[in-house]
Amino acid sequence: MPRKIPPTTERPIGAASAPAGCWAGWPRDLAAYLAPEGREEDLAHELGPVLARHGRLFVTEGPAREPAWAENTWRSPRLVAAPSISEAAAGLCGLQRNWVPYPVHLHRRTELIRMKLPHVSARPLRFPEPAPAAPLGSFSLLDATTMLASPDCSSPFPNGEVAFVEDHDNPPSRAYLKLWDALTRLGTMPGPGEQCVDLGASPGGWTWVLQGLGCRVLAVDKAPLAVQVASLPNVELLSESAFSLSAEALSRADWIFSDVICYPVRLLKLVERLLAGGIRAKFVCTIKFQGATDHETARRFAAIPDSRLFHLHHNKHELTWVRG
Repeated sequence: MPRKIPPTTERPIGAASAPAGCWAGWPRDLAAYLAPEGREEDLAHELGPVLARHGRLFVTEGPAREPAWAENTWRSPRLVAAPSISEAAAGLCGLQRNWVPYPVHLHRRTELIRMKLPHVSARPLRFPEPAPAAPLGSFSLLDATTMLASPDCSSPFPNGEVAFVEDHDNPPSRAYLKLWDALTRLGTMPGPGEQCVDLGASPGGWTWVLQGLGCRVLAVDKAPLAVQVASLPNVELLSESAFSLSAEALSRADWIFSDVICYPVRLLKLVERLLAGGIRAKFVCTIKFQGATDHETARRFAAIPDSRLFHLHHNKHELTWVRG
C-alpha cells in the first residue's frame, strides 16, 4: 500500500515557492498518472494523497495502480539528471529508444531535448488498424537539470492521446470515435457474423462502426436511426427502450454496446440485471456523468468481476466500462 502522505504536503513541482530539490526525498518506487484535460479533480479524488502534482501529472509512491481517470499511467518513473540538453537525451536513450515529452514549463528546453531523441511517429491511425506495439516512454522536466522519466507507460500513444483518420462523410455523429478508441484500446473487436446489440443506438454512430466490421447489429432505441445507417445491410432497428429488454431477449448477443444517455446508477442496474440473468456477452458501455461525478457508482462498476473501467481520450465527462 502507498505510504499515507497528508494532503497538506502536496505541492506543485517547480513552483516558485517549492524549495530546490524538493523531490530528493522521494521514495525510489514511484508511479505517476496523467489526468485527462479538465478532469484533474476526478483523478485527484480517485488517487487520494499524492507526493506532488506537476501540471496534470500526479506523482505517488508505487507500485502503479490502474485508476480509471488516468489518461496515461507512468508505471516506472524515476529521476534522471539533465545538466545539459545532450546529457538529458543520453540519459533517456540509456533507458529505451522511444520518448515523448509532457511539458509543463521550460518548454524550449524540453523541445531541444526532444529534438535530440529518435523520431517518434504519431501519425493518425486508420481504424481498425491496431495500436502501436513499440514501448513509448514519457518524460517531463521538473527543473532545468532534473527530469521525471518513465520508460514504461500504459498508453502506446503520446500522453495517451490517440488520433484517427476521421470519416467526415458517413457516420451520423462523432460518437463513432469513442467506439474506435475503445476497441483500439482493447486490442480486440467483433468480427464478421457476430451478433451485436447497440443500446441507445440513435442516430447510429456505433451501429455504423459495428456494421462496418461485418457484424449483424440490433440497434435498440425509440428514436430512429439516421437514414444512411438504417439502410445498411445487417442492421435491424428495435423501437424499444434499452431498459425494457430482458436478459432472455439478449441471450444470443456476442457483444452488448451502450452509449445510452442516462444516470450512471440506472445503467449499473441494467448491467447487473443482465449479468444476473446469465448474459455472457462482452460489454462496452459509456458511463455518462451528469453534474458531479458519481464516484461511488464508478467504483461499483469497477468491482464487477472480469471487467475494466477507464477514461478514453475521446470521452468527455464519461468513463468506459468493458467486460469480457
